[in-house]
Amino acid sequence: KGRGPGGRMSTRRMDTPLGEVSFDHGAQYFTAREPRFVEKVGQWAETGCVARWPEAAPDAWVGVPGMNAVIRAMAANHDVRWQVHVDRIERSAAGWSIKAGPAVFDGFDTVVLAIPAEQALPFLALHDFGLAREAMAAPSLPCWTGMFAFSEPFPTDKSLVRNAGAISWAARSNAKPGRSGPEGWVVQASPQWSAAHLEETADVVAPRLLAELADALGVEQSGPQSGQQPEPIVMTAHRWRYAMNPGLRVGELWNRDIGLGACGDWLMGPRIECAWLSGQALAQRIAEREPAISA
Repeated sequence: KGRGPGGRMSTRRMDTPLGEVSFDHGAQYFTAREPRFVEKVGQWAETGCVARWPEAAPDAWVGVPGMNAVIRAMAANHDVRWQVHVDRIERSAAGWSIKAGPAVFDGFDTVVLAIPAEQALPFLALHDFGLAREAMAAPSLPCWTGMFAFSEPFPTDKSLVRNAGAISWAARSNAKPGRSGPEGWVVQASPQWSAAHLEETADVVAPRLLAELADALGVEQSGPQSGQQPEPIVMTAHRWRYAMNPGLRVGELWNRDIGLGACGDWLMGPRIECAWLSGQALAQRIAEREPAISA
């Protein structure tokens, strides 16, 4: 249903008086440890769509010039339709139909739900309640993410903040490899803080997260004096209702008889690598399926 590739690896780009600024407002980086994923990341590195970010972690990688570069590269090889909000899936003798309001896409022999557990649940419940029960057992944690740009650098030599007050993670966007543009920061609140403020608006949440950032960095609030926080030229926030899931450690879900499956980090673990491995596991199950026999 998004406007482009990314999902929780999205990159938001915004125009400012000083030029375009980009924010990785979902996943901040990823690691690669399983041999197959290490090989895949090496291929991405050869094409230049990922780079190492040792400041975050010794084995950290980021997409270049934004986290969504990886998803954009993969989507380029396929017929992907954006801005399609699917509200139901139906199965008949002719196969699966995907329905989004008045739009209908049909003729599919397999449906894969690569979405958070809470969003997969209503689709699974109509076709396989056993799979639906798995989704019910995997609730996600929320995350409010603040995005801020400034006309001058924040008065600090730090580029990262971890576990400080309401902040779970904050990073200077232009400290990442391949980034440019004005001074920008992404601030991600803890799951507890996000849950407590889940139904507030972005206009309320954003200044609170900016104040938390200034406090965590020991910077005084906005003002003309040296060492004080500069006035933001961009200040907004995004609510991720389904930001992180501890994972069921089951790998994937698959109903071979009807050709319905689900994959994602919620089935394996809370890392991008786990989401990829879950997708690979489901793809293998689909590939092993015998072709449907026509009557």
